[in-house]
Amino acid sequence: MILLTRAVVQPWNCDMMGHMTTRFYVAFFDDAINILLGQATGWAPTTPEWADRGWADVRHEIDFVGEVASGVIVEIYGTVRTVGRTSVQTDYEMRRLHGGEIAAKLAAKTVFFNLAERKSTPLTEPMLERLKSWGT
Repeated sequence: MILLTRAVVQPWNCDMMGHMTTRFYVAFFDDAINILLGQATGWAPTTPEWADRGWADVRHEIDFVGEVASGVIVEIYGTVRTVGRTSVQTDYEMRRLHGGEIAAKLAAKTVFFNLAERKSTPLTEPMLERLKSWGT
């Protein structure tokens, strides 16, 4: 797994019991997914060559392993697990910066998506070539 991003857990990310809420775990992981897919496939949503193509998350499975409170700095690591014709399955770990303990794990499946036609579309050959270097 490689480091994708870091974040500071803010007081507004936490619930009345003092831990980060599920909605912010998902948001932090979503940032990491976009970073990984950009690095692993070359996808860049703001460039003309990627017009009308993007990603749709179709499955998330999160394991909450340890508590995360306000003020904790987390790092999110990720890797590609498997590559299909139109989808990529990825794994992530959210770790505390200080101590390295795992706070949460995410297994995700993301489909390459034609935004104009609103349906999945095959990964391109250049994308598949790039994904090979990610352990697939």
